[in-house]
Amino acid sequence: MSVPAYTVFACESLPIMIEGLRGILNGCPDLNLVGVAASATEALPLVAANRPRVVLVDQTGGLRGALQFVTELRGVAPESQVVLWANALGEVDSMRALKAGVRGIVKRAIPVETLLECLRAVAGGSLWIENTVSNQAAGLPDRKTGPRLTTREQEIVQLVCRGYKNRQIAQELSITPGTVKVHLMHVFEKTGVKDRYELALRSRKPGNSGVPPADGSSMEVLNG
Repeated sequence: MSVPAYTVFACESLPIMIEGLRGILNGCPDLNLVGVAASATEALPLVAANRPRVVLVDQTGGLRGALQFVTELRGVAPESQVVLWANALGEVDSMRALKAGVRGIVKRAIPVETLLECLRAVAGGSLWIENTVSNQAAGLPDRKTGPRLTTREQEIVQLVCRGYKNRQIAQELSITPGTVKVHLMHVFEKTGVKDRYELALRSRKPGNSGVPPADGSSMEVLNG
C-alpha cells in the first residue's frame, strides 16, 4: 500500500538551504516538495496555485515580515499550514507567531529528524513547538510550591496538548463542553497562564504543577 504524501512548499532565501531541503524530502515518500520561492512576493502566487499542505517559512528577514506573510497566506491558501523556520525565538515572539496562525516553530540548526517530525505533525493537523524553543519560557509554578492540578485538570491538559478541542475533550472524558471550559479556567487561574497557546508552550517543562508531557514526545500540540 502506497503512503499518501503531504505537499510542502518552502519560502527560503538561501539556495543552499533549499538544496539541502530538496535532498532531504526526496528521500521521504510521505513528504513531497512542490515548490520553492526566495521571497514572500514570489511565494504568494505559487502557494495559491499549488495549495501545499505545509508552507515552511524562513524567518531570517525578521519576525514582523514573516508574520505579515503568514497573514497574506491565510488569505490565498487557508488550508495550508505554516511552519516558521527560525534562528531563535523567545516566548513572547513564539506566542505572537502562534496567534498569527503559525502551526509549527523550529530552529534552523536542528537535526533532520526533528524537522521531518515537525513537518509531519503540522501536516497531520497538529501544532508543533520545538522543545528547545518552548523551554525558553518561564515554567508553570513548581509542583512543590505552586498549586496542584486535580486529576481531571491534568487529564484535560494532556488532551489539550495532544491537539483536542473542547468538544473532543468532552467526548473523550464523557463530560460537557461547558464543564471543559470551567476546568480550563481553573487551570489558567492555578498556573497563571493566559490561554491555550501559553499552556501548550509551557506544559512540558519538567516539574510543572504535576502536568505531564504529552506522550513523552519532543513536541506540544494544540488544534485550534
